[in-house]
Amino acid sequence: MPLIYPIISFIASIAGAISGIGGGVIIKPTLDVATSDPVDLIGFLSGSTVLAMTTVALFRSRKSTVRLDKRISSLLALGGVLGGLSGKFLFDLIERSIKKESTLSGTQSIILLILTLAVLLFTLNKNRITPLNLNGSLQSLFTGLLLGGIASFLGIGGGPVNLALLYFFFSMDSKTGALNSIFVIFCSQLTNLVFTVLSGEVPPFHGPVLALMITGGITGGLAGTCISGKLSNRQVDYLFSAVMVVIMGITIFNILESFVLPA
Repeated sequence: MPLIYPIISFIASIAGAISGIGGGVIIKPTLDVATSDPVDLIGFLSGSTVLAMTTVALFRSRKSTVRLDKRISSLLALGGVLGGLSGKFLFDLIERSIKKESTLSGTQSIILLILTLAVLLFTLNKNRITPLNLNGSLQSLFTGLLLGGIASFLGIGGGPVNLALLYFFFSMDSKTGALNSIFVIFCSQLTNLVFTVLSGEVPPFHGPVLALMITGGITGGLAGTCISGKLSNRQVDYLFSAVMVVIMGITIFNILESFVLPA
């Protein structure tokens, strides 16, 4: 059903714009469940949608009281770009060696489940954890590299790990971390898309489906940015935790479908 694509991208982009997870971490596993599309196509559709959503969210954030630290944010973004390219290279390498789509999708789902569970436990115990308050250039670059690499390899555009690491390493509150996360996701996704197009690795896709998903991503990004301005940091944390639980549920189903149900 074509309508499933914009509905998923709209809902995911609302949550992604508010919490800073980008939306791809919801779109990718949900499309795995709801469609029979191949892994590379789902990654392309998800990445294109996330790029549209983050573009809108960053544009609208100019009126927000939350601001980016130019030095740290730029280094995070540069690291995100390098990590995104590295993650894509690793994914392409593994994709060529693993011929079975369900195995590749299931492997991604297992990694995503482990990361999401770790981040949820971290978030629930955040008040007991003392952040490091780092501000070094190499530290910022390495963090961006890690974030971009994980997001690109898993095909999720961004992810829950962004908020946890940005809080732990740089002591960013929920809204500041969300804005930095969206900025890193935007830079890494833009680079990934340009690299995919220039290398001729764009998978076959239906134009109307991509247009519907991007439309859902843009409208969801607009709605999410408006809602975010009315929420407190605590409310953003609650939403973030709820989204983690939903992602874990979808991911567990994907794992079962990939490794258990076919047998």
